[in-house]
Amino acid sequence: MRAERGQALVLLVGAAFVLMLGLGVLGAFGKALLGKGRYQRAADLAAVSGARSMRDDFERLFEPLLDTSGRPNPRHLGKRDYLARAKQAALDVADLNGADRRAVEVDFPDRRSLAPVRVRVRLLGAVAVRAVGDGPTRAVQIRAAAEAKLAPASSSDEGPWQPELAAGGGYSGPLAYRQGKPMRPDVARAFDRMARAAERDGVSLLITSAYRSDADQARLYARHPDPRWVAPPGRSLHRNATELDLGPAGAYAWLGRNASRFGFVQRYSWEPWHYEHL
Repeated sequence: MRAERGQALVLLVGAAFVLMLGLGVLGAFGKALLGKGRYQRAADLAAVSGARSMRDDFERLFEPLLDTSGRPNPRHLGKRDYLARAKQAALDVADLNGADRRAVEVDFPDRRSLAPVRVRVRLLGAVAVRAVGDGPTRAVQIRAAAEAKLAPASSSDEGPWQPELAAGGGYSGPLAYRQGKPMRPDVARAFDRMARAAERDGVSLLITSAYRSDADQARLYARHPDPRWVAPPGRSLHRNATELDLGPAGAYAWLGRNASRFGFVQRYSWEPWHYEHL
């Protein structure tokens, strides 16, 4: 009986040791998870802050470089400054939430587009954990990443179903709509100025065509397979979202005299309706 009690005591002590070891490991694991959550929160908030900066500055990208008097337009913001401001906002928020800004990476996956709308944040951190009792601590590396996307306010005048971003052509970026036709936002603003000037002269401008994706162009070419009048898919300049086909015919003379004042040039001499915004 004494031998059995001794064996039971040894087993009990061993079980208690294993239990304490397990609790220590679980505690270290829990601490690492808490650290991961803290750094993930910092990455999430940093990405959202960068996107908020982009949202606030977005319209300034499409302001003209010069104002109506020819002086530098203080509202205009170049893409480099637009991205720099978003990056600074993301870094500041990551820093406020416990991340070392030297270990924070901010980039823009669509930075090559005319107006980037996505921001991505990656950060590296460390949590000190101790597995058992007073044993040595060690640093566990924590990695976190987050991405946020700016959703430009819809500028469609035909309803919210219109796509806000172009895809499948020579341009991938935000779209603005005029008379139900999609185009780059800077082209839309230039058209607005030109349309107001034309209206003052008693001329009403109509947009018959604007941005077309390669898929749209393929459908159009299938209906009219004559390259003299319809470019094959991938060849039409409408894929760049800078081209407008304008009318009516009674406006051609006015456009010929005035379109260049607003940055539009007649693309082909035999097409008095086709204008490109430079």
